[in-house]
Amino acid sequence: MATSQRVLDLGAVALPPLGLAVLALSWGRDPGPVLVTIVALTLIGTVLAAVHHAEVVAHRVGEPFGSLVLAIAVTVIEVALIITLMVAGGEGADSLARDTVFAAVMITLNGIVGLAVLTGSLRYGETRFNAEGSGAALATVTALAGLSLVLPTFTTTTPGPMFSPGQLAFAAAASLVLYASFVTAQTVRHRDFFLPVTADGEPDDGRDHADPPTRRAALLSLGLLLAALVAVVGLAKVESPAIESGVRAAGFPLSFVGVVIALLVLAPETLAALRAARRDRLQISLNLALGSAMASIGLTIPAIALAMIWLDGPLLLGLGATQTVLLSLTVVLSVLTVVPGRATRLQGMVHLVLFGAFVFLSTNP
Repeated sequence: MATSQRVLDLGAVALPPLGLAVLALSWGRDPGPVLVTIVALTLIGTVLAAVHHAEVVAHRVGEPFGSLVLAIAVTVIEVALIITLMVAGGEGADSLARDTVFAAVMITLNGIVGLAVLTGSLRYGETRFNAEGSGAALATVTALAGLSLVLPTFTTTTPGPMFSPGQLAFAAAASLVLYASFVTAQTVRHRDFFLPVTADGEPDDGRDHADPPTRRAALLSLGLLLAALVAVVGLAKVESPAIESGVRAAGFPLSFVGVVIALLVLAPETLAALRAARRDRLQISLNLALGSAMASIGLTIPAIALAMIWLDGPLLLGLGATQTVLLSLTVVLSVLTVVPGRATRLQGMVHLVLFGAFVFLSTNP
């Protein structure tokens, strides 16, 4: 067992630098079949390493700070990827931000939440979490999604599903205010609302279950986590031509490429959420899912609004009718899941079916 743990630790340390090295060697090249395979294998290993280091950091700083670190780190790099692709232009660049953010919301609120709830309830029968904290997070996500993704479809100052410059500036400012307000509540004023709960409903940050890592080990893991996340996003970008070719060959809409890349980028959160659910700590899973959805909107929209000062072309943010229906169903379902403060496998399956509908309709609009 000790030997296996040492191998795991060595792999977790080695994979992020390896991922960066493969990224440097493959960036800007036309990947052939061999390089595509190498990049894909490295990408999988780097995702697993990112989850390991995220858990080390989370154990050192405690909840909800650990979940916040992973959510913000992934989202900041995701924003950089979106802006990079928008600068490069090409087909679908004007709707890239909308498609990516909407995919992130559906993946987190239905895919990650559904998998976590189902995993926890299959093992423990019924999973418990803090309804106050999860409800506050869901309310913030709903407000952000409504202001940034739904309203542009119905405003009349400019034609099409887009904001005028003034409206975009307001949406960006509102997103920052909402996100900053939530982070303050999560980490300062109402931290207990976002801690896992015991069977009798008491908050539990988990630090009593094992000795936390040393400060040096936590700082090393933080650096390796950031390196791994850069490698994950970069390698996903390298893989995108192969993904795009596969999507075209399958006859799917080009926008489905954004869904696939979003799935890759959110893989660390997904695995971390599943591991937390297996330990009967569903609140951590919800912190990761709702926090990632919130950061994806609350940080992406202000960054894109700022980038539009230098970028040419329209910015399509408003959702279509099908997407709006899916978002509305997701919000209603999430409210019904969160309010009781406990969930069973039924709620997990309902979320996963709705996630399946999103994926299916992305390929068959």
